[in-house]
Amino acid sequence: MSGPLVVAWTLTAVFAALVLPCVLRLVRLDYGRHGARVRNGDLAELLLVVAMVAMLSPVGGPIPAAGWQAVLALTAGWFAVSWWKGRRSGHSACGHHAVSAVAMLFMVTFMPHSEVSHGPWLVMSGPGGGSALWLSLVFGAVAVYFAVDAVRAGVLAARGNGESGQVSRRVCRVIMGAGMGYMLIGAAL
Repeated sequence: MSGPLVVAWTLTAVFAALVLPCVLRLVRLDYGRHGARVRNGDLAELLLVVAMVAMLSPVGGPIPAAGWQAVLALTAGWFAVSWWKGRRSGHSACGHHAVSAVAMLFMVTFMPHSEVSHGPWLVMSGPGGGSALWLSLVFGAVAVYFAVDAVRAGVLAARGNGESGQVSRRVCRVIMGAGMGYMLIGAAL
């Protein structure tokens, strides 16, 4: 196996492993005072984790790129509206999920696919052509956002607190942020 292929399989395994804590948080049904907002965030996290697996997997995914574009556009819209409606009452996580979905939508749409032989299937783990300058700048800026967010979430996770599922959410956010940054920097170059 070549170096990039080993990295692709390793990252695929890491993100596939994130499915378990996302599902466990969803099935616990103890959202208490956080309610639907946090549950929707956990569901979005699961969706974004599965999308990362599909994007990183050298094998490809069972959903065509157009399907992912539709799902990610709906997710971005849902969380953007949720953030806008609740921006004064602490819905910053909705804003982060909207940014994450938009970033993934951009990656699905603009990142080079590794092989044309896969047809419409989503495979982005291989090397591709260079990006346009504007796209490289956008990807670079968003990668910085995810790097800063990953560090912030990591610090909060290390401090820990007693709220149910918060450390798990933050650790997932660290790994997702690092993975998004990795993919965006790779696309920007």
